[in-house]
Order: sequence, then structure tokens, then C-alpha cells
Amino acid sequence: MAFVACTSSCSNSKQGNKLYQFDENADTRWSSPENLNGEKGQGGKENNTAKGHPSDSIPAGRSKALLDIQGQGVIDRIWITINDRSPEMLRSLKIEMFWDGETKPAVSVPFGDFFGNGLAKTAAFENELFVSGEGRSFSCFIPMPFKKGAKIVVTNESGKSLHDLYFDVNYTLSPITDNSLYFHAFWHRDTSTVLAKDFELLPNVRGNGRFLGVNIGVNANPQYRKSWFGEGEVKYYMDSDDKYPTLNGTGTEDYIGTGWGQGKFINRFAGCTIANDTLLQWAFYRYHIKDPIFFKNNLRVAMQQIGGAETDSVAAYLKEGAPLIAVTTQDGKLHPFYNNTEKFDPSKPGSPKGWTNFYRRDDISATAYFYLDKPSSDLPALQPVAIRKTQLRDKKIK
Repeated sequence: MAFVACTSSCSNSKQGNKLYQFDENADTRWSSPENLNGEKGQGGKENNTAKGHPSDSIPAGRSKALLDIQGQGVIDRIWITINDRSPEMLRSLKIEMFWDGETKPAVSVPFGDFFGNGLAKTAAFENELFVSGEGRSFSCFIPMPFKKGAKIVVTNESGKSLHDLYFDVNYTLSPITDNSLYFHAFWHRDTSTVLAKDFELLPNVRGNGRFLGVNIGVNANPQYRKSWFGEGEVKYYMDSDDKYPTLNGTGTEDYIGTGWGQGKFINRFAGCTIANDTLLQWAFYRYHIKDPIFFKNNLRVAMQQIGGAETDSVAAYLKEGAPLIAVTTQDGKLHPFYNNTEKFDPSKPGSPKGWTNFYRRDDISATAYFYLDKPSSDLPALQPVAIRKTQLRDKKIK
């Protein structure tokens, strides 16, 4: 199978992405409150064309379709702004996308997290796939092909009304190639990960496709004080990989292209929008645009839950009752402990002292983005709103 490797600048035109070329088969449409679904010649009719319907509201427990069309084409851009951008609202709203008349959504993700705001906290940033120029808007530039129809729905599960919803969904109606893939996104949270069990950024998904990337949010466990959370390696189990993955990184901050810790930075393909060692929170992303990841049968993506600190600190965490399993100590050479005959015991004479890695338990959430050769998948449904918005953490960690 051939794969379409689109970036935010790609075009579905047979002539490629040359800006100066005309495509006679393409019809441009915008869906907004002033012209829902972008119907031909029907925009701005209310209030005698004088800004009669610039926004909508979504009462508690209700949904709003931003787009519901038949036909063939590509969604090129989604822009939204809302009046309530609190973490509670951003986690309580969910955005869903349906392709070609499917009843199961290909995308079902908390609103803020979908638009690249890890931990449901807004930030001003711009990368290859998402933009929020001043932290007050939500823009997505991922191309989303559809062959028979497209539907985008936002549902308010917050318990209170969202008074102001402004949006544009920009799309092009035109023929697309048979091997064009469908866009999918999956979100998951574990408020307390299991010791020595990897957190799944993407559970096993079957089919042919391309992994686009992920944004990750970490509420670090205060039982480990201000120790480093990000020693865990990111692993890609693809095309019938079993015990061991084909793609294996070297550490969490290494995965996003930095090293020796992780501060705030915003780059095109990787970055960290939140690095707060007072709240013990980090939000970061990696998008595989220049380094595509294709899979032909299946894909599962996981991140180890490993942190690190100096030996005496790790011993203190253990003494205080923090859940951990020592993995290695580096004192010029690497001393392994996990599944090894040597036991981690810093009080023992001659025991190694140095940087010690250890399995730990943290609160992790992640949104994975990918293309698939089918309009729906067998991934689990979005977790309930109670799990999504609990322990959002806005107070200083002692």
C-alpha cells in the first residue's frame, strides 16, 4: 500500500502544493456559525448581513455540530475560541470526528488536549500541527481526508453552559486518492500508573497507517519530591512485535529532542509548553513529520514510568513509603537492580552511589494522533468526564 504523507502545507490537488497553480476540481468551503457547513452563497444572512450570528452556545449536556456534510475532500484547518478556557471546561468538553457516515468516532478527545494543550492548560505556542497565538484560541492544521462525508461535534459535559463558541472549519471539496488515510486521535489518562508497567500512549491499533505524534501531560507524584520523572524510554511495537519493540528511544526528554532534564521550549516538531517544578507539571509533544512512522499491520506505543535521583534521595523516598523499584545506579559503570540478584541497599558497605533510576507512579495523560486505512478503529471509548477533570492541580506542591 502507498501512503499519503501530508504536512500542514500539503494539498490534495493532483498538481501538488504549488501555491500559484489553479485546481479546477477544488471548491473551497468554510463552516462557521454564520454559514454552517459552508453552503454555497448562504453566508451571513442573519440581521441583514450585519454580524447576526458570529457564535453559538452549548448548554450543559448538549452537543453542537461544527460540520456535518456529504461529499469528498479534505479538512484543512479548524479554528475555535471559547469564553471559558478553564482546565475544568477544557477537559469537560469533548471533540469528536466521524468519517464517511461511521457511528463510532475516529476522534474522541478532551477539547483542550486535542488542540495540543497538555494537562488542559492553555499556552501561547505554534508548532507544525497546532497553533494558539496568544493562548486564547485553538487551531489545528492536520489535513483530514474524507471520501463520503465528515462530521465534527463538540459536546459539553461540564454541568454548566458554554456561552460563547466561535469556530471556522475550513475544507476543500475535491477528488482524493484511494490510498488516502483517515485521521484518528486517542486520549487516555492514568492518575496513578502501575509500578514497572509502561503507560500506553497508544493501545494496540490494527491496520495500515502512519503515526503522527503525541502530546503528553505529567502530574508528577509529590512522594518523590522534586526528583526527575523522565527517564522512561518511548517504545514502538509495530507489525507483530511481541516482547520487544522495533523502535526504542533512550529517555523521555530525549524523545522530544532535548536532554539532561526538560525546560519550556516551543519548536516546530517537538517542544514543552509547561515545565513547572512548583506544581510538578510538564506538558510536551513530539510530531513525526520529517521522520515518518509507518505501520503495516498494527502499532502500540508505550512510555516507561521511570524517574531518577541521587542514591541517598531514592533511599529516603523508600524509607518514607514512596512506591518505587530501583532499576540501575550509575557510578562510572551501570549497576542493574531490577530482575537482578543484586538488591538496592545504599546502606550496605561498598554499594554503588550515584544517579539511580527507579520505577515510579505518576499521573500521566496523552493524546496520540495517527492516520489509519479505515474510518474507525477498535480502540476504547473516551474515559468519563470524572476521570478527565479530577486532580487538575493548581496549587503549590510542598
